[in-house]
Amino acid sequence: MRKAKWVAAAAGVVLLVAGCGSEGGADKGGSSSAGSSSAGSASTGGSGAGGSSDEKLDAAAVTKELTDAATEAGFTQDSSGEQVPAEAKDCMVSWTADAEKAADPAKSYAATVATLTGTGWTEERSSGVGGSVIKSLTKSSWKLQASNHSAGPLKLVMFVAVDSSPECAAVLAKSNAKAQQGS
Repeated sequence: MRKAKWVAAAAGVVLLVAGCGSEGGADKGGSSSAGSSSAGSASTGGSGAGGSSDEKLDAAAVTKELTDAATEAGFTQDSSGEQVPAEAKDCMVSWTADAEKAADPAKSYAATVATLTGTGWTEERSSGVGGSVIKSLTKSSWKLQASNHSAGPLKLVMFVAVDSSPECAAVLAKSNAKAQQGS
């Protein structure tokens, strides 16, 4: 239950960050719909920066893109990682790497982000504190927080993506309210 609450909180952070999209030139590539494509559901190499802005990614395509990029970079998925609440499965993807098993988690994290940006994800922001790095990427209506906290004794690398469409914002708000009532 504690992990579900963390994922719900992460979704809230992603939505909060998504809502603050164009402060003082923080955007690095124009609109978040530029380069959107659902071709990632066919293969990671199938989609470049082009693509129709009216094509919409779904959770399955985002999961495949994350899985392909992360495993290609040397990560395996930590099956005990954060679980997405059932009601939010179409609107949110959580992928936790088993950073303890990666030869070089920081290098694998950078390679995963590089692969994602090569398949149409646009890096909007990057921040780092105390060896931790968090990058915000967008593609279509999806907002992705890529977090690397592997510099210290706790090895945690996590990717949380949220569909910021109005429909999913309502679903995630309801899921967050439900998780808060259960505490």
